[in-house]
Amino acid sequence: MPGVSARGLSHEERRQLAVNLTRVLARYRPILDAYIIEFFTDNLWGTLPCSWQEALDGLNPPQLAAQLLGMPGEGEVVRSVWPLTLLALKSTAYALAFTRTPGFQTPSEFLENPSQSSRLTAPFRKHVRPKKQHEIRRLGELVKKLSDLTGCTQVVDIGSGQGHLSRFMSLGLGLTVKSIEGDRRLVERAQRLDRELLQALEKEEKRSPQVTRAGPRHSPHHVVRWVEPTALCEELLLPLEPLPPCGARLLLTGLHACGDLSVALLRHFSCPEVVALASVGCCYMKLSEPGGYPLSQWVAGLRGSELPYRLREGACHALEDYAERLQRAGPGLRTHCYRAALETVIRGARPELRRPGVQGIPRVHELKIEEYVQRGLRRVGLDPQLPLNLAALRAHQAQENRVVAFFSLALLLAPLVETLILLDRLLCLQEQGFHAELLPIFSPELSPRNLVLVATKSPLGEAFSLLETEDS
Repeated sequence: MPGVSARGLSHEERRQLAVNLTRVLARYRPILDAYIIEFFTDNLWGTLPCSWQEALDGLNPPQLAAQLLGMPGEGEVVRSVWPLTLLALKSTAYALAFTRTPGFQTPSEFLENPSQSSRLTAPFRKHVRPKKQHEIRRLGELVKKLSDLTGCTQVVDIGSGQGHLSRFMSLGLGLTVKSIEGDRRLVERAQRLDRELLQALEKEEKRSPQVTRAGPRHSPHHVVRWVEPTALCEELLLPLEPLPPCGARLLLTGLHACGDLSVALLRHFSCPEVVALASVGCCYMKLSEPGGYPLSQWVAGLRGSELPYRLREGACHALEDYAERLQRAGPGLRTHCYRAALETVIRGARPELRRPGVQGIPRVHELKIEEYVQRGLRRVGLDPQLPLNLAALRAHQAQENRVVAFFSLALLLAPLVETLILLDRLLCLQEQGFHAELLPIFSPELSPRNLVLVATKSPLGEAFSLLETEDS
């Protein structure tokens, strides 16, 4: 999906982009506010302009992927002339969202084996799924370059989980790393994995004695500590080694720092010990209200800048993954339609019960719609033997492509919400006199939240382009 690069925008252009985003999001708010499981109960199809209904009605999933979401498709023919208002929505969504396309195409590291990155040695791949392999390598290498450019003395990995990124940075790239994680169980597992990796690397050295390493290996230093978004964490700022004459120079990083944790990274960046930041956020729906958004004075002052839970939750969907599912046109696409039909039965039995959570029903694509509804009723505490209007359920099922089309419209707009959240963070840092950029770092097909916010206190100039390149 095309988009705009944050790097190509001046400060004033970024502020104008925020203005444009708030206006567009306000214009299409009914689509973003809608819950797809209320497709039938709230007549969501009827909320679309008649000309949109006519253009979208009957499009099959591959056609939606190609014509609405911009995925490449062969033999896709436009069935009708689309109204200008629908074309404007599509063009605007493409034009205002930050580009999520990195400087490489299909990750070359998985061409030989889709489960093993060829850019990581076997010890670093153990216990790590392909998605995480890609993420720790790409972010780790960016952090190493940023560390070299800024003269960093220590990296602090916040929300480090099982320590996969920290291990790669310390034992793979030779960085001094402190890992901070609030869950003691995860920290204990990280320490076990550290020991396993050290043993594996030692065995590898014995098998290849001709390979010499630059210096002694040091595992990450793990700390069990919750980092609060509204208070400074002194432990985070403490150096691990004796201070050099110039003092501590810390680089903060977080791989998919959840909700307010990514905000905490930004707040700690203002501390004098911190010289650089590389943060990939996620779980925007978990941001505190207020406090987590908006952060910048500019966005806070814009009319229509509010982003309630529903919009932030929608921004976390994986557009590229769903577009690929549309291209495959598999039976799994019917899940939203089935769940929306279930909602009509639930409201009929208990009108006050709205959008109850239905735990994942396995193998939905193999079920008849009435079987799905019966299982869903049981899971929300209702009688699964309630009399069902099979004709109504069949009529709902016949509208599956309409449900898919409406959900695709919402997904088309979702990147605009993420763009506004991340743009707000860029502007917040710039308002404090810092230098901040945003660039796509992961393959969006592997890792949907793939934009890394990079901040420094001194301009990097042309050297910043080194962070965008893929190591050979």
